[in-house]
Amino acid sequence: MSQTAQAEIGLIGLGVMGQNLALNIAEHGHRVAVYNRTASRTEDFAASDEAKGFPLTPCLTLEALVGALRRPRAIILMVKAGEATDQQIEVLAALLEPGDLIIDGGNARFTDTIRRDRALRERGLLFSGTGISGGEEGARHGPSIMAGGAAQAYARVGPIFEAIAAKVDGEPCCAHIGPDGAGHFVKMLHNGIEYADMQLIAETYAVMKDALGLGYPEMQAIFAEWNRGELDSYLIEITADILGKNDPETGQPMAEIILDRAAQKGTGAWAVTAALELGAPAPVLAAAVAARSLSMLKDERVRAAKVLAGPSRPAEGDRDALVAALRDTLLAAKVCAYAEGFAIMAAAGKAYHWTLDFGTIASIWRGGCIIRARFLHRIKEAYERDRAVANLLLDPYFADLVGKAQPAWRTVVATATRHGVAIPALSAALAYFDGYRAARLPANLLQAQRDYFGAHTYERVDREGSFHTEWTAI
Repeated sequence: MSQTAQAEIGLIGLGVMGQNLALNIAEHGHRVAVYNRTASRTEDFAASDEAKGFPLTPCLTLEALVGALRRPRAIILMVKAGEATDQQIEVLAALLEPGDLIIDGGNARFTDTIRRDRALRERGLLFSGTGISGGEEGARHGPSIMAGGAAQAYARVGPIFEAIAAKVDGEPCCAHIGPDGAGHFVKMLHNGIEYADMQLIAETYAVMKDALGLGYPEMQAIFAEWNRGELDSYLIEITADILGKNDPETGQPMAEIILDRAAQKGTGAWAVTAALELGAPAPVLAAAVAARSLSMLKDERVRAAKVLAGPSRPAEGDRDALVAALRDTLLAAKVCAYAEGFAIMAAAGKAYHWTLDFGTIASIWRGGCIIRARFLHRIKEAYERDRAVANLLLDPYFADLVGKAQPAWRTVVATATRHGVAIPALSAALAYFDGYRAARLPANLLQAQRDYFGAHTYERVDREGSFHTEWTAI
């Protein structure tokens, strides 16, 4: 095969995401060689109507795939995270040459990516852990791409990634994030923020429905209206669509037909675990993950509802004013969730020696990904004003926004609590804000307790050093 006829990039794993990504690459004029462990899937994909006319090279063996690629080779893995990825890398690496590149496009744990990067470098191969966000639709028509690995790796595939990524104001939602696990870490935090954003919206819906007694047409109209303002985002948009959909079989609102158990694939929990290990507070993200876990206890909750009494739910008062307060509350809580996420990334940058450009990260999240929103350009502007801002809550724009939202926010949290509506993430966001703005926290008592039972010592406010008190001494 001549060099000019060879494929520019390879792709292994023709599940829905892999197929859509391959079609996206091919549609942008880049010949892509494709392979799946099950040969029939490769053949069926290549013969499908969707693939007709595109520059695709189907390969029935890994050896054929490697032979179909121009050097240095670049191959994207779209396979199940974990052991399956390790196995695929091991088999593939044995067929490659120094300077070739393996790209893991799955939701890998960033620590695995760091390990794989180190191991492949020792073998002379390049590795890029690359976060790809946007689901099936994004993979096909333009995802947000967070590429990790060496700069040399990005130089090989950057033009392809930038061509296939979503575009906002003509700019590709794609960037080289940093070395080894940086790309997958940022994708993991994207998912953690996504968990929080979704939970905040769900709690807002719960307050509307269970405390204010709003019907589905009213709620649909409210979310649609919010999507024309500062809350404009993909998640608000689809929430309005969901609330306006009726079940064709029963005529009931579709949301009422869906069982209240929310699954998770683990990336949100990874984000919270990473935050804990880094010592970075993440109460909103943690509340969102815990809320999904609680939702899975459906049978227990049904039994508990018969045993554990709460207040009657319908609220009195000006419903329009409470709806406006909910809007301000949701926006302020969303700010806190993003502030947590970016602070966690900052802590990771220090711990792993990554130079993360937060303005760029916010910029590439504006399109293609699940958390795409008008709001993100404000984050980009915040980091343009001060690249080293310790927390987004300290940026003048966000400090003003959250400050003005406080009365409404506290009213909503109090109203929901009074009427027995669980709002763990909205409450956690307010607690995070109040804790972060507190010049003095009750941690002095915690440290005294630690010194009392474990002689862990404490610091004093009036002089330097570590001190211990004999608390039981007469």
